Amino acid sequence: MADINALVDQLSALTVLEAADLSKALEEKWGVSAAAAVAVAGPAAAAAAPAAEEQTEFDVVLVNDGGKKINVIKEVRALTGLGLTEAKTLVESAPKAIKEGVSKDEAEKVKKQLEEAGATVELK
Repeated sequence: MADINALVDQLSALTVLEAADLSKALEEKWGVSAAAAVAVAGPAAAAAAPAAEEQTEFDVVLVNDGGKKINVIKEVRALTGLGLTEAKTLVESAPKAIKEGVSKDEAEKVKKQLEEAGATVELK
């Protein structure tokens, strides 16, 4: 077995580009994505079959505020019904899910509203 502490030290010394290349290489070697690495290994085989189905539920993830924090906070408040402090905390802790398990139409609508406010948004 590899020396875990030495491996951690080596990984900590990587540049961002080297870490991205490592991530891509591991994804290709193991046939997984970085997002799937968090999941428990057991359900991975069972999850492979539903992957062929069209996705019906989406998560709207705020990546960053795009330098327009106040506008994005206002839009997050309008979309979620959160108070000012909660919306501010959510925006400042990006990347963070704004809406989870919503339909494609609603996800696209929310994404458009947040992008118009200046945010960078992803649908997952």
